[in-house]
Amino acid sequence: MTSPRTHAELEHVLTFSANTGKAVMISGAPQGTRGIIPVTGGTFEGPRLRGTVSPPGGDWFTVRSNGVLKLDVRALLVADDGSNILMSYSGVAVPLEAGGMQIRIAPLFEAPAGTHAWLNDVQCIGYGELFDGGVRYDVYALS
Repeated sequence: MTSPRTHAELEHVLTFSANTGKAVMISGAPQGTRGIIPVTGGTFEGPRLRGTVSPPGGDWFTVRSNGVLKLDVRALLVADDGSNILMSYSGVAVPLEAGGMQIRIAPLFEAPAGTHAWLNDVQCIGYGELFDGGVRYDVYALS
């Protein structure tokens, strides 16, 4: 039996900034307060691809009883070569005592055959931060 890995190698895939609209809240839902935040635009860039973040897209999040947000996001990435790529991710956003959020995500991609098909076979992790009017993430592939 092989021993478990004690670390993972990471490869930077992209950094993206998404502009967001106003949240719509659904209070008192059976599984907690629900919210929907539309993605209104943005950009992304990495060593192997770059382009824009385009509508439609958004975060259908749940506010847990402890105030942590459970994220459920889908975003449309349009590469500079015109390829449409779906990026979806779940994750958590933990409120910080000093303000802001600690955001951690696990993105997956769906890309067409061709130049960006390599994205279909990677599992990523990402670290995020809020900015006025949006969110920014650094996304890495696990090796």
